[in-house]
Amino acid sequence: MQRYSKNREAILACLHGTVSHPTAEWIYAQLKPAYPDLSLATVYRNLASLREAGLICSVGTVDGQERFDANVMLHPHAVCRVCGAMADVPFSAAFDSLVDGAENTTGFSVEEVSLRFTGLCSACRAKAENGAEQ
Repeated sequence: MQRYSKNREAILACLHGTVSHPTAEWIYAQLKPAYPDLSLATVYRNLASLREAGLICSVGTVDGQERFDANVMLHPHAVCRVCGAMADVPFSAAFDSLVDGAENTTGFSVEEVSLRFTGLCSACRAKAENGAEQ
């Protein structure tokens, strides 16, 4: 068990306070004003520690930057191919059935799912549609 760290607690709280699936750099920028001694290396080190402890998960990379999520329940994501916005896709019976099917047919106990839908977020879709009308 790791000892208490105010930086680790702040990083975890920052992740719990957003649904944007942020990068380490975003977390660092959010916390730096309140924690002047915080370094980007500390953020990366603590993210790795939190992930190893199962308190957060990595949801892959977008534009070469790893993204993180405090929601560690199995769930898919949608990613905008233009701006990189990421959103949780709500659970459905079909998703649960997919996980159950994977477990039943392989004998694996599924611990992580990497299901990503890629497309345009509503803001980028609106921009694209407005550009097409001109």
